[in-house]
Amino acid sequence: MNSKQFTTLLSALLLTLCLSAQPSKQLVEVIVSPNHPDWTYDIGEQAEFSINVLRNNVPIEGIEILYKIETDPGYREVKLWEEGTLSLNNKTKVKAPKFKEAGFLRCTASVTVDGKEYTSYATAGFAPYSIKPTTTLPSDFQAFWDEGKKELADVPINAVMTLMPERCTDKVDVYHVELDNVQGKIYGILCTPKKEGKYPAILHVPGAGIRPYYGEVDEAAEGFVTFTIGIHGIPVNLDQGIYDDLRAGALNNYQIFNLDNKDNMYYRRVYLGCIRAVDFLDSLDNYNGEDMAVTGGSQGGALSIVTASLDDRIDYLAAFYPALSDMTGFLHGRAGGWPQIFVDDFTNTTEKIEVSKYYDVVNFARSIKAEGWYSWGYNDNVCPPASTFAAYNVIDAIKELHIFQETQHWTFPEQQELRNDWLFKKLTQ
Repeated sequence: MNSKQFTTLLSALLLTLCLSAQPSKQLVEVIVSPNHPDWTYDIGEQAEFSINVLRNNVPIEGIEILYKIETDPGYREVKLWEEGTLSLNNKTKVKAPKFKEAGFLRCTASVTVDGKEYTSYATAGFAPYSIKPTTTLPSDFQAFWDEGKKELADVPINAVMTLMPERCTDKVDVYHVELDNVQGKIYGILCTPKKEGKYPAILHVPGAGIRPYYGEVDEAAEGFVTFTIGIHGIPVNLDQGIYDDLRAGALNNYQIFNLDNKDNMYYRRVYLGCIRAVDFLDSLDNYNGEDMAVTGGSQGGALSIVTASLDDRIDYLAAFYPALSDMTGFLHGRAGGWPQIFVDDFTNTTEKIEVSKYYDVVNFARSIKAEGWYSWGYNDNVCPPASTFAAYNVIDAIKELHIFQETQHWTFPEQQELRNDWLFKKLTQ
């Protein structure tokens, strides 16, 4: 496959991924609208939700609608406040009970049309910038991670860079990279401008899952050294079937492996591996040595915060809906961050709760110094907004948050554009 064919294939794949990340258009649309345009209320206020149902963009009236009001559940069960049925008309509204604490309240509406059920929801935020974490900071948190970084520093990088001619362009060289990490390897795709010079660097950290990676060729063409990493210690250029097998087998539920042992918890090697990726970028001759950023979404949002917290070579971070934030939320009556654990006897053990604190993004956010850009929505049921606000609210560094209220666990193109504009400007100013 030549570079033009590869670029065409990659463009098609990325388009497919972008399309699949967006909500699909349905024949019947259920629209739930809070009565505050920004979906945000003060503590003690009463949210009111309007409910409309459209078919072919025309309102449907006279059908029965089922609604429920509940605290933001993520994708778990939390506290159901109220439910009932109403006959739908153009003035159908539901008043929620007054919410008396900082957090989120959701109204879900469902209708059945021609035998098919359609559902939607809206989530109102109450004083979200007052949300406090439920997790706590271990007294030896800093010492624990300082010891991990010391262990990593004793491991040589031993970088192996393999040119991937089929992915290179007239402006960009693309390499598959292998690095030594604590407890194994870390792999990624490096994209560098062919033109001689010194460039800012961007580390791309991944969302959850097991998959191949392709690198950020377009960013490199714009004058950035970019490094896109995987976290599982396996090459990132293998056939898809290999990753599918690992996802279904050996790496299934990796996010809670060894959760009762802080020294062997799965994410210890991952977090230190992100620092190793920074080591590698910092060693490159065409990195300008001054301007470095990290970015990602979900698990990648979490890793962006963790990396910036552990490594002061990171100047800027941009994070979408960071996972692994305030994971103990479910133990305190509200949704915890992905992977939404601490909901049953298997996870709710003292050992696992205590170990989680060493890996909770909130506790890394407390010491961030890098300037940050953040974005998420109120409707996210994977990384619930109470968890992401719990992390954001403890950050003392320069920061800005862009809320796109109706988004769930996906982004609008406009969010991606905002992130890129901010990040590129910061790195080149």
